[in-house]
Formats: sequence, structure tokens, C-alpha cells
Amino acid sequence: MTTHPIRFYYRGAIHEVHDAPATRTVLEHLREDLHCTGTKEGCAEGDCGACTIVVGELGQQGGLSLKAVNACIQFLPTLDSRAVFTIEDLRAANGLLHPVQQALVECHASQCGFCTPGFAMSMWALYENHPDHAETPSREQITTALSGNLCRCTGYRPIIDAARTMFDATREPRAKLDRAPIIDALQRIQRTDTFEYTGPDTRGPGFGTTTFRAPVTLDALAALRAAHPKASVVAGNTDVGLWVTKQLRTLDDLLYIGNVPELKTIERDASMLTIGAAVSLEDAYAALVADYPDLAELAKRFASLPIRNAGTLGGNVANGSPIGDSMPALIALDAQVVLRRADVSRTMPLEAFYLGYQKTALEPGEFLAAVRIPRTRSDLRFRTYKVSKRYDQDISAVCSAFAIEIANGKIESARIAFGGMAATPKRAPHAEAMLVGSPWDEPSARRAMAALADDYAPLTDMRASSGYRTQVAANLLWRFHLETRDEAPLSRDELDPFAFSDECLSAKES
Repeated sequence: MTTHPIRFYYRGAIHEVHDAPATRTVLEHLREDLHCTGTKEGCAEGDCGACTIVVGELGQQGGLSLKAVNACIQFLPTLDSRAVFTIEDLRAANGLLHPVQQALVECHASQCGFCTPGFAMSMWALYENHPDHAETPSREQITTALSGNLCRCTGYRPIIDAARTMFDATREPRAKLDRAPIIDALQRIQRTDTFEYTGPDTRGPGFGTTTFRAPVTLDALAALRAAHPKASVVAGNTDVGLWVTKQLRTLDDLLYIGNVPELKTIERDASMLTIGAAVSLEDAYAALVADYPDLAELAKRFASLPIRNAGTLGGNVANGSPIGDSMPALIALDAQVVLRRADVSRTMPLEAFYLGYQKTALEPGEFLAAVRIPRTRSDLRFRTYKVSKRYDQDISAVCSAFAIEIANGKIESARIAFGGMAATPKRAPHAEAMLVGSPWDEPSARRAMAALADDYAPLTDMRASSGYRTQVAANLLWRFHLETRDEAPLSRDELDPFAFSDECLSAKES
């Protein structure tokens, strides 16, 4: 049986792994195999941020790309040909604290200390990715960088103060990472052919094996997918990782798409934005927001930065979850998915891709290759809203998207989609019918709000009751009307429940 060692850069050298399970998490390897226990385990589902590490890989344009990710849900083989940095890497040879650590001490930003290594690594990623000549990052940049670290035992203000303090210009030297030897090491271990690793599966009965395959071309991926139609396709591992850590499932074969350059491209022409299936959520949303600025809030509130750094838009779409936040907006924008099996590709509307609860139109041996979104149009009125119990890193109770086009004073087309309201992300045909051909006025909006009851019969669960979801869905349509009506439209800031003043933010952080 063909198997290669897992090779990655760690603590100044190339580290090899030969006999670990293919579904062993990076966190388990760090703590149990390498006995580097600075990285902590909290939730084991990529939520709390105690396990935050930084992964480096060669950028497509050269250089070293550094991203904070959750070690608890990343399978060890996904590190192959990459670099990993943990809290132990911040220790200076001369015994001095890194500016990140020193700032946390000075600002009294640690209490019990369990979560602090995760905060420190998120801050270190911000520190390393911030240009030397730039000013201190803004509050928004800092809170975004820390969005995946949920502990609040000190209050958030001391941690934000520490993130500012670590950029103090009087701290010399800046202790920046020497990237040249890391880039050189990574260049030496890059794969030129499919990486294949087989390890024992010690999680379930029978102690079988799991094979992890990572092709480096699109054609090789298509061939492997056709040959192994039952393999679990892995991209950012932010969902499949939970199959193992929470559902305790055993997986026979894994097919990793994160090494395929063709799937990591973002392309634009006059009419379409095409996002490859392996493009990270962070990069995908940046491309979407460039065309649709009204997606900015959803982009910031989609999970957390470490999840967006690892997860992919293609994975979120292919997952088929009824509460996936990407799909309502994409459906409202009339997005398409590009599917491929062997040498044959086909394209279908995203709304037709979902057949039932977590059931999609993918055929055996087929995989999602790209998502295509029509470019913005000047006459399109578009908004998307997320309602959840927590601002950062939370699953939606309701996620909505609205897109209408108006010509000659009447609504020419309407596309309304919701997540969290049905077994799949779903359009609202009755509400849309109430709008098309009508003026965009209050009576039309009220009729469409009432019609939503004919479109959805939401469930009651731990996030929200059926009645709450029904009422919120109607209220969000009303908010959309208030923001986009012809006469005296209200700005998003006037209707945004999170538009705090600086005084409110200071009180909230403390």
C-alpha cells in the first residue's frame, strides 16, 4: 500500500509523521504525541479558540501566508507541505517575552490563563500580518482577529488594549518572524504529485485504516473522485472535523482538495464572478464584498476568522446545511454551482442543488468545482441579515437575503431566500409573487410579509421557536423595505442593532 510520511515545518525543522491515524487532529498530535501542551483543548469543535495555532503556507504569488486556525478540528495530514506555529514558538532564545506576551502581561489581559495561548496566537497572526510601516490596527481589525477567541473572564477591553500595546513603536526590535528559512524549507517539501497517507483508525471498532489523498491538479482530483466515489471530500475540515471529534465517526477515505491550485482561483469577467471550491471563506467573502458591499456584515459575522481562514465557500455550499449562512445570499443573487465528474462538467442554479435535508444533486463520483455569481447590477437592491444569539461565532436562528429589481416604478423581479426556516436553504415563492408587478411601497411589503407564512413552517429548536422565526423573517423583510424604499429610505446604521457608540463599546468591553 502506497503511503507517504506527513511532512511539515515545526520548531525550526522539518517534522515527519509516519504512523498516526489519518483523522488524528493537529491538537491531539501537539499535546499527546509532541507533549507541547501550551495549546489547549476547550470545545473540540472550533468554537472557543483555546486551540488556536497559526499555519503557514507558500502563497500563490510567493512569500509566506500565515493564518490563525483551530487545531482541534484540523486533521494532521492537512499540514503536509505547510508550517505550523504554536505558543511555544513565541518564546525568545534570550528568554525575553514576545511583544504579544509582554502586552498581555502589562494590560492584565489574562486571568485563569487557560484561553490565553489561543488569544496570543490570534494576536501573533495579526502582528505578523500587519506591515511594519502601518499604524496600529483599528478596533475593528483587532476585534475581527480575536473573533474566534470567546473567553471573556477579564472582560474584552484589556485584551484589545494588549493588541494595541503590542504595536507600540518603542518596542524594538519588533521581533518579526524570519520568513526566508521557512520559505526555503517549505519549497523543499512541496509535493509534485498526489500525497497519499494511510494510517490506522483507532477511533472505532475493528481498527481499520483511513487513507488520505491530496492531489495537486484538477484532473488528478477528478480521477480520484471517480475512483473513490464514497470518499469524504475535505477542504477546510471545519465540518468534517466535527464528524470525528463530536460524532465519533470512522472515515474510510478522505479526498483533500486544498492542494489543487485550479480550485483556489477567483476569476471575474464582465458578467460573472467565479470562486473555486478551495478558496477560503475569508478570501471568497472579500471577493463577494467587492461586488456587493452589503455583504460586509455577514462576511464579518460568518463564524470567526480562524474558521473563515480554514473553511471554504465551496465546502459551505456543498455541505447543504439548512443553516449555512452563505446560501441565502447566493441564492438571492442567482448563483450557480459548477459540478464535475471525471472529464464532464455541468452547471446548475444553486437553488436546484438542494434536494432535501443535507441532500444535494451531487452524483456518485462528482464534486463541486466552483461557485459562479452574477456581477452586481446598478438597478439591484440587495440586502442580507443574520439573526443569532451572539454577535460573533454563532449559528443563525434566521439568515435572510433579499434582491429586487425595479423598472418603471414596479418590481420587475424578486428573489427572497432564507436559512434556518426549512430543511434546506429555500426561496420564498409566495412572498416573491406578492412583490413582482407591484410598486415597492408599504402595502406590497406587508402583503409579502404575510405571504411568508405560506412559504415556511420552521421548526422549534434550541436556537429559536417556530413562532419567533416566523416573526423575525417577516420583520427582516420589513427592514429591507425600510432600507431600500424609494421615499426616505433609512440607512443601515439607523436600523443596525449593533451600531454602538464608542461609549457603549467601551462599557460593553469592560
